[in-house]
Amino acid sequence: MRQEDCFYLGKIVSKYSFKGEVLVKLDTDDPEIYQNLESVFVSLGNNLVPFFIDRCRLHKSDLLRIDFEEVKTESDADRIMGSELYLPLTMLPKLTGNKFYFHEVIGFTVMDAVHGDIGTIQGINDSTSQALFEVLKGDKQLLIPITDAIITKVDRENKTIQVSTPEGLVGLYLDL
Repeated sequence: MRQEDCFYLGKIVSKYSFKGEVLVKLDTDDPEIYQNLESVFVSLGNNLVPFFIDRCRLHKSDLLRIDFEEVKTESDADRIMGSELYLPLTMLPKLTGNKFYFHEVIGFTVMDAVHGDIGTIQGINDSTSQALFEVLKGDKQLLIPITDAIITKVDRENKTIQVSTPEGLVGLYLDL
């Protein structure tokens, strides 16, 4: 399985017991949908390795306690500590309306209410406090905040996102 065909589920953050159980910090708003997993891909080196699960359940609010078939001792758990977990993209719950996954909108055209076509989404910058669309128009890059106040419609069929940007934002990037 290639990492491009998967989505990031979370990271193994600590050992739970001397029997090899681990705790995973999930990167999701709905942790309960992942409490009955049968397997995951664990990132080891540059490979995604399938690991089968004997038992997994929620621990506190956003942690998943996993008992892997292949991990039965503390030293086994030490070997995978800090590893990232992935699942195939086909396992992502479908989103509707104006909700979307970041990977899903790459390549979408951004249509501004005032300026029309302001470019194509090349990526998402989520390393800042506010996630941003990285939009390319010709040779210029625009950074558009991803907020409910700005995004007015996500049209998956036509691969467009309609936005209503604050006055002056588009003009900062494009000579308008």
